[in-house]
Amino acid sequence: MGAAMDHNAEFRHTTVLLDEAVEGVLARPDGVYVDGTFGRGGHSRALLAKLAPEGRLIAIDRDPEAIAAAAAITDPRFSIVHSGFADMVEQLAARGVHQVDGVLLDLGVSSPQIDNPERGFSFRFDGPLDMRMDTTRGASAADFLASADEREIARVIRDYGEERFAAQIAKAVVARREAGAPLTRTDELRELVARTVKTREPGQDPATRSFQALRIHVNGELEELEQGLKAALQLLAPGGRLSVISFHSLEDRRVKQFIAAHSKAEVDRRAPFAPPPALALKSLGRVKPSAAEVAANPRARSAVLRVAERTDAPLKA
Repeated sequence: MGAAMDHNAEFRHTTVLLDEAVEGVLARPDGVYVDGTFGRGGHSRALLAKLAPEGRLIAIDRDPEAIAAAAAITDPRFSIVHSGFADMVEQLAARGVHQVDGVLLDLGVSSPQIDNPERGFSFRFDGPLDMRMDTTRGASAADFLASADEREIARVIRDYGEERFAAQIAKAVVARREAGAPLTRTDELRELVARTVKTREPGQDPATRSFQALRIHVNGELEELEQGLKAALQLLAPGGRLSVISFHSLEDRRVKQFIAAHSKAEVDRRAPFAPPPALALKSLGRVKPSAAEVAANPRARSAVLRVAERTDAPLKA
């Protein structure tokens, strides 16, 4: 059980790699930018502070609470869209924007989402087993666990949580459900996993991997990331930047592979001396948080920022 807390208090969010991500994405101060994961607006505010008067920032978020928080920003250069970032091409086109100078994505869950028990993201507080980023649509984690078969539950926990006890956890979930007591609360899931997982890394709660897996599945996070990266590349003008912060290896691996696929030439063995093909991206590197940032904000410890720049080469077919 987590410590008692004032549920009416403001849920604060400390933006990870703030300066590095903003510097990475800012190709030109008078450009048009997308903050695809507004959250509580840390990156958006920092970008607005560096944009020229003629610059423009379009923020996107799936979370209705994030959309509500964006109302506090009255800057005329700023607008917010209630959507997932995978749909940014269509959402921007509807607003007359077909090309941008930078796309920033801060993946994962914001601190206000984690720290609010009613959202069900954390095993530290008891609350409804929800986990949806967009609470206005889709099935919750409880819905999934109440309806999916044992094999599907095991697959999700294994593939998205990298959990070696996934089969045992899935069996316990289904046994409880068949006994007439389906999981509906975060504490119930945490206790079930604790009884099922007999060993775990020091300092890590046994439920960590299962909660991550269910959140990723419920929100289609990896599918959205892959679609969102393609959308960003489609939107970026030559010289425009892509700046992505990941928080676990499943995300970072996809970002790394996407950038590599569009920035590294493969030698054609049939014509090894032919000039290399023009590539759509140029990798600008990888950044990890400093020791000081991790000490001040432990949630930053797993973060990785990757930055790439759009070239003037055509996209691969």
